[in-house]
Amino acid sequence: MEEKNEKKFTGLVSHAKSMSNAVRGIRIFIFSTPNAWVELAFGILVFTLGMYFSISATQWLLLFVVVFLVLAAEAFNTAIEVHMDLTSPQYHPFARDTKDIAAGAVLILSILALIVAFGIFFPKIFPYCF
Repeated sequence: MEEKNEKKFTGLVSHAKSMSNAVRGIRIFIFSTPNAWVELAFGILVFTLGMYFSISATQWLLLFVVVFLVLAAEAFNTAIEVHMDLTSPQYHPFARDTKDIAAGAVLILSILALIVAFGIFFPKIFPYCF
């Protein structure tokens, strides 16, 4: 019986350590990636606009999804860049392609976020156009 309780405790400690590592990764991402600051600033802007215009629950959900998707994509992009810099310190066209493709994924999601924000806020800012 004690063995089972030990496993539970060890599992909780392991889980807490994983969470600690994830939080460390988020801190590294935020403080080492200038684009993260730009994306966070835009996130704060759209959330502020959402409060100002009292948007619907569905609109809030859409904003949260696209803002967090962009931030997650940027974090993946940063991780890929760090990995490429480590494994391919000299210039290599495949390393460049890998970095560019990851950056392109961030751009694709950023365009989606702009489309969603535009769809939510344009009718509220310019109500007489519709």
